[in-house]
Amino acid sequence: MISLKKYLDMDSSLPNSTEPALDELTSAILKCYRSALQAMGKSGARACPAVSSDLQQGLSSLEAGLRANITTSLIKETEAQVEARLLQWGGCTAEYFKAKTNEVKELLIVLTRTAESMGEQDQRYASEFGNFTTRLQAIADLEDISQIRSSLVQRAHELRTYVDQMKQESQKSVAQLQAEVTTYETKLKAVEQVALRDALTGLANRRKVEESIEWRIEHQQVFCVAMLDLERFKQVNDTYGHIAGDNLLQQFSKELKSNSRSTDIVGRWGGDEFVMILDCELTGAKSQVERIQKWALGEYTIPLGAGATAAKIKVSASIGVTQWQAGQTLPDVIATADSAMYREKALARVQHA
Repeated sequence: MISLKKYLDMDSSLPNSTEPALDELTSAILKCYRSALQAMGKSGARACPAVSSDLQQGLSSLEAGLRANITTSLIKETEAQVEARLLQWGGCTAEYFKAKTNEVKELLIVLTRTAESMGEQDQRYASEFGNFTTRLQAIADLEDISQIRSSLVQRAHELRTYVDQMKQESQKSVAQLQAEVTTYETKLKAVEQVALRDALTGLANRRKVEESIEWRIEHQQVFCVAMLDLERFKQVNDTYGHIAGDNLLQQFSKELKSNSRSTDIVGRWGGDEFVMILDCELTGAKSQVERIQKWALGEYTIPLGAGATAAKIKVSASIGVTQWQAGQTLPDVIATADSAMYREKALARVQHA
C-alpha cells in the first residue's frame, strides 16, 4: 500500500493547514491510514493485553490528530511516533512473554524433579518390599515355633522401619514441593504486578485501573474517579524531544503518587492522561484534587543532556472528577469523568483566550 507520507512527498501541491481541503484520493488514503492505526492498536491489545494499553491509547491519539489541519510535517511526525510506539511495544511484549516463558519452565522443572524423586522412591521401596516378601515366604518353611516367632518379630520391625522411612521421605518431598511451589507463586505474583504497572512511570496501568474500578462496582463501594490531562504536553515533545517528554511524565507521576493517599489508586490512562480512584465521596475527592493541583502541578526542571541547559517547564492539567452512582458501569463512570475533564479544559481555554 502506498504510504501517505510518500504520497504527500511526491505531490508538492497537496494542501497544508491553510490551503483547501484534501482531494478525494488523499482523503481516501488518509482514512485508510487512520483505520490502519486503529487496527494496529486493537491487534496489539488482543495479542498481549497486559502491555498494550499505552500502544492502543497512543495510536488512538495519533489517529485523532489526523482528522484536521493535515500537513506534510504532521504526517512525518506521526510516522516517526508510530514507529517509536511500535518498537517500544515490541520490546515490552518480548520481555513480558520471556518472563512468562521462564516461569512456565521453572514450574515444569519443579514438577519433573518431583516426579523423578517419587519414581526413584517407589522403585527403591518396590525392591525392598520384594525382598521382604521373599523373607516372609521363607518363614513358612520353618518348623520351630520359636524360630517362626523370632522371624515374624524381626520382619514386623523391618516393616515398621520401611513405613517410617516412607512417611519421613514423603513428608520431606511434600515439604520441598510446597516450598518450591510457594517460591513459584511468589515469582508469578511479582510478574503479575509488573504486568499491572505502566512501564514508563511505574504507576498502575489501564488494566489495573479498570480492574480496581470493576471490583468497587461489584462490591457497591463508594468511590470517585478523577481524570487528569496535562496541558500542551505535545509542545514539550515537539520542542525538546520525546526523551524530555518521558522524563517530565516520570517526574510528574512521582509527584502525583507522593501527594496521594495510600488508599488511592493512581494510574496512567495513556499518553499524557492520568487517572485516580479515590475511596471517598465527591466532597473529599474534590479536596484531594485541590491538593494535587497545589503540590503536583507547577514548574519542573528537565535535563536536556550534556552541555545543554536544563529546561524549566510549567505543568498544568485539566482535572475532571465524578462520584460513581449505583447502576453505572465502568464505561459510564469513565465517560462521566472524561466529560468533566473536557469541560475543565474548555473553561481553561476561555479564561486564557
